[in-house]
Formats: sequence, C-alpha cells, structure tokens
Amino acid sequence: MRKLKEAIIEKTLLTSALVTIAVTAGIILVLSIEAVNFFSEVSVLDFLTDTEWTPLFADKHFGILPLLSGTLLTSIIAIAFAVPIGLSISIYISEYAPKSFRRTIKPALELLAAVPTVVYGFFALTVVTPFLQTFIPGLSGFNSLSAGLVMGIMIIPFISSLSEDALHAVPNSLREAGYGMGSTKLQNSFRILVPAASSGIIVSVILAISRAIGETMIVAIAAGQQPRLTFDPTVPVETITAYIVQVSLGDVQHGSLEYRTIFAAGITLFIFTFLLNTLSYQIRKKFREKYE
Repeated sequence: MRKLKEAIIEKTLLTSALVTIAVTAGIILVLSIEAVNFFSEVSVLDFLTDTEWTPLFADKHFGILPLLSGTLLTSIIAIAFAVPIGLSISIYISEYAPKSFRRTIKPALELLAAVPTVVYGFFALTVVTPFLQTFIPGLSGFNSLSAGLVMGIMIIPFISSLSEDALHAVPNSLREAGYGMGSTKLQNSFRILVPAASSGIIVSVILAISRAIGETMIVAIAAGQQPRLTFDPTVPVETITAYIVQVSLGDVQHGSLEYRTIFAAGITLFIFTFLLNTLSYQIRKKFREKYE
C-alpha cells in the first residue's frame, strides 16, 4: 500500500512537470508559427533595424526598436528604483528589526504584490504624474518616468521578500565570525551577509526584472501608446506588452499582417527575456561558486 501511494505521488509530480513543459512548448510553437508567417512578408532585417513602428498606419513600418526602447526604459527605471529600496528593506528586516516586527511587516509587504496592476496604473496616471509635474514642468501626461516608478513600487516585494529569505538563511557562524573580528552590524551586513546571500539576491532581482519587462497594465495606462525610439523618460512611449494589448483589443482583422505583428513582438519579448534570464543564471552560478 505504501509503495502504491509513493508511485501515485511520483506519477502525479511527473505529470505536473510534463504539463508545465507542454504548455511552454505550446506557447513557443504558436508564437513561432505565427512569427514565421509574419516574417515571410516582412524582412527580418527591417524588423530589427527600422527605427519606426507604424503597422497600423497607412505608411507602414515594422521596426521593433521603438517598442524595445520603451520596454527597456520603463524596466530600467523600475529596477533602479526598486533594487536599492528592496535590498535596504531586506537588510533591515533580517538584521535590525525585532522578530515580532519581521512577522508583521513581511506579510504586509507581500500584500503589495497582490494589488491589481490596473490600480497601480491609475495611481501612476492620477497621482504620481501630477506630483512629478509640479517640479518637472515639461513632463507629459503620459510618460515612462511615472510608469517606471510605480512599476518599481510593485516589484519591491519580490526583491525585499526573497532577499530577506536569502539573508536569513546565512549561517549564524558567519555573523558571529564578523562580530568576532570587530565588525559593526552595518559592516557585517554589507561585507559578509550580502556577498554570502548574493545568489538569492540575484534570483530576486532576476524575478523583478522579468516581472517589470512583462508588465502590461501600468505601462498601457500611464506610459502612453506612442512608439518612439527614445530614452527620454518625460515623453510618452509604448512597450511591447502595451502594443500587444492595443492590437488584441482593437479592430484589427485576425489573420492579417497587422494582427501577426503581435506574435512577432511576442516572440521578440520571449527571446529577450530568455537571454536575460540565461545571462542572469550564469552570473548567479558564478557568485554561488565564489562564496560556497
């Protein structure tokens, strides 16, 4: 009976793993087929080098660079805002805060991740943008700065919670060794604990970057829908995900060249995220080998 239960559990786990792989393979297959159909009519070279993206206009251009620049700009702003704050929070909770405060504040932080992103988007549009316009007069009503900052707020729980778990898992012997050498708590935190927990911290940053790149509603509401090749955070931009939403919910005929652009944009986003995650995994692996 015991062997039967173990066999059922094993098969269930295997089935779950295979379903995950099958779903991922199905997504890749659908994206690839539609992207191949798209690139049979549009040159790959034009897609990668053209600086204009106007597939829904009479004068059609299919350069993905404007959407990529918008995606990168909002993500860079979000990460630049979230990483220092999230890491500071994780160090405070792990090394400075009382245990009772840790038990209270961690669930409260994780609640931020449960807030619907459409709420974040309206918060960026109606609160953050007017506030920023008070001391940035040239700031457009739709811009990547406010969208990026609010995206940063949204991903802080991913960084702070996972980084705190990594710091908390560092053996106490390392802490005690640092204190024995005369280190202060601050020196111990940044010179011993953060390097020792670097692999977990990098994982949290990887997750946050992936979350920022794939965000849709915040950028669709607050960043605008004007694809342009720029790194000026004060003007409207459009990201890959926002464009996919725009076409999917619009009046574009299914099966047309214009409709297939969402699959070309989607597979570009997938490849970009895959390469980023692969690079980050290699960096994490090197850090783990260095400190283990």
